[in-house]
Amino acid sequence: MTRRELDEVIGDYGGLSHRVLEYSQLMKRLVDRAKEPGFSVESWEPLADLIAVDDFERVGNFKEVMNWPEYVEFLTNFATSTDWECSFKRVTESDRVVFLELEERIKVGDFASTVNSLSVYEFDDADKIRHLDIYLQMPIPESGMLDSYEGIQISE
Repeated sequence: MTRRELDEVIGDYGGLSHRVLEYSQLMKRLVDRAKEPGFSVESWEPLADLIAVDDFERVGNFKEVMNWPEYVEFLTNFATSTDWECSFKRVTESDRVVFLELEERIKVGDFASTVNSLSVYEFDDADKIRHLDIYLQMPIPESGMLDSYEGIQISE
């Protein structure tokens, strides 16, 4: 499968698939901006425009469950310490659900990793993201790489 950048493919999609690609582009811009002075939880407000913030739930790669305020706090910790980029693999839309496959590359300090991700976005009737599930294929993380999850409850 040929790796393509989000900017190359976003124009090929409409509907909720397009909205998910916009979300991913915005996420990249905000993660990059997080290294600048003054970045805070409030800096995620542009992303909130795409989210049903009162009903939002995210289930992450370790089965951790977060509402919108918890997710924004998590994103802030992640983004201020991590370089992140992605390449598009595939997007599929069915009813009010979009499946997005990416190759994601992260760098934290001297550690770098490449993972394959599948994110499942569920939308409400107002076309806002109400639920997000994250699935990853990755090598086992090195010791210390899971420190940003400290204090987050993992479901069984």
